[in-house]
Amino acid sequence: MAISLYPSLAETVHSYTGLDLPAFFTILALMVGAYRLVSGLFVSPEEAERRIEPVEVPKVAPPPQRPSEPVQLGDVTEEELRAYDGSDPGKPLLMAIKGQIYDVSMSRMFYGPGGPYALFAGRDASRALALMSFDPKDLTGNIEGLSSAELETLQDWEYKFMEKYVKVGQLVTDKASNSNVEPLRDT
Repeated sequence: MAISLYPSLAETVHSYTGLDLPAFFTILALMVGAYRLVSGLFVSPEEAERRIEPVEVPKVAPPPQRPSEPVQLGDVTEEELRAYDGSDPGKPLLMAIKGQIYDVSMSRMFYGPGGPYALFAGRDASRALALMSFDPKDLTGNIEGLSSAELETLQDWEYKFMEKYVKVGQLVTDKASNSNVEPLRDT
């Protein structure tokens, strides 16, 4: 029976299409494939949502809120300034030039951890800025022995900091010696 079906099917396909049976089924398969490809481009939004598996996005904790206005610190020792190097995201990011402390928190991407100037944060970087140096031994406020060109470079940096950042304090060598000074009285 199957043998007699093939010749009659081949004769019917040839009479309607003019193709032999293998060519007809090849073209039919290509047409079904093309239909599925094109119809896949034009699916309804509901169908598309059913096909797409939801991706779970990990939740990241928001950064701690810092005060919008810089906090005035007043007199600070070099040791106290080191606590403001960006390692604690709850504290402002501070840096000193020529003994003047500036809040550089707005430029955390530069002076914060992982930033290109992170080693300057929490320190007086006067000598390093004057020398345009990233050497840790130059991370000091000591500007003795600098040339006039290096002092001019440092002055340019100080002007940039004065324009861009808020001054929040000044470095002192020892808080105890400053607090023991009695104020002058009128007699």
